[in-house]
Amino acid sequence: MKLYKIKDGILIAHDGGYYRIERANWDSLVNRNHLFDYLSGHLEKFQRLEEDHAANLLQGKLLPPIARQEVWASGVTYFRSREARIEESQGGGYFYDRVYEAERPELFFKATAQRTVGANGVVRIRKDSSWDVPEPELTLFINKQGLIQGYTIGNDMSSRAIEAENPLYLPQAKVYEGCAGLGPCLYVSKTPLAADTKIELEILRDGTRIFTNTVGIDKMKRSQEELASFLFRECAFPYGCYLMTGTGIVPPDEFTLQSNDEIRITIEPIGTLVNYVA
Repeated sequence: MKLYKIKDGILIAHDGGYYRIERANWDSLVNRNHLFDYLSGHLEKFQRLEEDHAANLLQGKLLPPIARQEVWASGVTYFRSREARIEESQGGGYFYDRVYEAERPELFFKATAQRTVGANGVVRIRKDSSWDVPEPELTLFINKQGLIQGYTIGNDMSSRAIEAENPLYLPQAKVYEGCAGLGPCLYVSKTPLAADTKIELEILRDGTRIFTNTVGIDKMKRSQEELASFLFRECAFPYGCYLMTGTGIVPPDEFTLQSNDEIRITIEPIGTLVNYVA
């Protein structure tokens, strides 16, 4: 089941049917236990749409699937991420190596809804950074009770040049206007995503593919439940939150994003998140 946030409502796609909830309150709808059971049990109460009408709505502007939720992120959860952080760090590699093996994961605040863009939205690279990459990440939706209720795709835009100067600069490397992409939908299912789920990153420049790679979520060192548990230890999220689970794909050191690049992140069955670089 997919929930698309559109202007003046929510579009639900499920089993070949499309349903619209007009003037829906996103926070109250998604922030509940047993979300899949609730939605599937109430579909007949929502407005059923013809396929052509639904297709037109989906081809329009999709909003990021977020309202008053915060976006957090996990670091160094894949071995490739550990390697990249050690390679780029000027004297701080020891800490990245330690956190990969430590009991406590690296968790950090990423974005508010204001700094988050949706499908086909424009993400930014910092003007004071010379080395910038997207980080494609499976992203969990966790309700206020700390339970994982859905999934989306996250684009954790990162200024590697700034983080490489000093690990203490991480907030500046990660948090700024247009620093995060989420979408294209919130995927809600009865069961967790399959262990063999793949994350694919593709970057295009002037219509030509300049980078592509794929990683399986089974390469993640920590479980989704472990990350969620640590995040909720001493933080309350009355509207739920999103948690990016880290990246296993890092472009080579000589690569950096440029304005007008197209970033495509695919995680099936969620879909594809497309962002463009300002």
